[in-house]
Amino acid sequence: MKTVRRLLHGEVVRAVSFVLVGFLALFLFFDVVDELQNLANLASQGYKLHHALLFVALKTPSHIYELMPISVLIGCIFVMARLAQSSEFTILRTGGLTPLKALSTLLQLGLVFVFMTFLIGDYVAPWADRQGVLVKAPFQGNLTVGRTGAWLKERQDKRHFAVNVRSFDGISRMQNIRIHEFNEAGQLLAITSAPQADFGEGEWLLHQAEEKTLKVNAADKTTQYQSRQQAQLAWPTGISADMVTAAVLSPDRMRTWELFNYMRHLSNNNQNGQRYEIEFWRKVFYPLSCLVMLVMALPFAYVHFRSGQISGYVFGGVLVGISFALLNNLFGHAGNLQNWQPWLTAAAPSLIYSAISLLGFWWMVLRR
Repeated sequence: MKTVRRLLHGEVVRAVSFVLVGFLALFLFFDVVDELQNLANLASQGYKLHHALLFVALKTPSHIYELMPISVLIGCIFVMARLAQSSEFTILRTGGLTPLKALSTLLQLGLVFVFMTFLIGDYVAPWADRQGVLVKAPFQGNLTVGRTGAWLKERQDKRHFAVNVRSFDGISRMQNIRIHEFNEAGQLLAITSAPQADFGEGEWLLHQAEEKTLKVNAADKTTQYQSRQQAQLAWPTGISADMVTAAVLSPDRMRTWELFNYMRHLSNNNQNGQRYEIEFWRKVFYPLSCLVMLVMALPFAYVHFRSGQISGYVFGGVLVGISFALLNNLFGHAGNLQNWQPWLTAAAPSLIYSAISLLGFWWMVLRR
């Protein structure tokens, strides 16, 4: 059984690697074409060809994360169909490879793909994306959203804060910050503004900050206005750089733990976190789709043909992989619009394709 396992695992790994490299070459080619346009627009700022190529190379981990389940499906379909065509799988079945043993053998390899996908999507891809931001930020400028920038809320004891960040470099420096402080009754207490700010340990370091406070005299109910300038002001807060990044950009490049913390932050401040909850559960379930793809590919080993064209089955695998990616995105947008249960919205594509895979396995393998 060890020999059979080594044979199947080796064939699948080689085929998946070949498919993944092919897809990567295609995606990176399109990225290079897009960056050539940016190269022409940013040439006056000093953006050179080696900057563009480095930026494209740093997008590779994100593409690997996105393409891994589809590559697993197409590569495994190719291996199963080829083994069936050459009658090698029939010989393995004669030697004692039952359908359940074949399934368990593929699922063992699938766990490796799941771990790799999670590792790349949760650690390698976010790090590479941030390095890409560092490469391009000096030439393109800071990140921003809309005309007013990003708005965040935070509650500290009996005080409430509404924070506006006009732009962010994606790493540690923010520009044009305004912090509005309110009491429990919603009355404005102070406005603190600064042209620049950096992230510290549990605080923001505001540079050239201007603090405007409003104090109500309890005796005569008059309001006193005070303003003071500070070269540097430390504002204690739990809003991290990842939270600001999530408010400015799409959350699909955040780590699972960072998404979880941002979800809790939104919940504690009575904000709608539906979009981030769906993305969190997608990060949880997406690596598991590699197992679904392996189960879906196994019935192709039991197709009875000798001279058929493998290309037709591989093309079918491509269509199935594309449909999975489209359905995954469709459920994400629909769940956000219709306010569906986040975990069910993220798990629905995998559950649907799992049902199809098990049905195909039962029909092609067990029933026949």
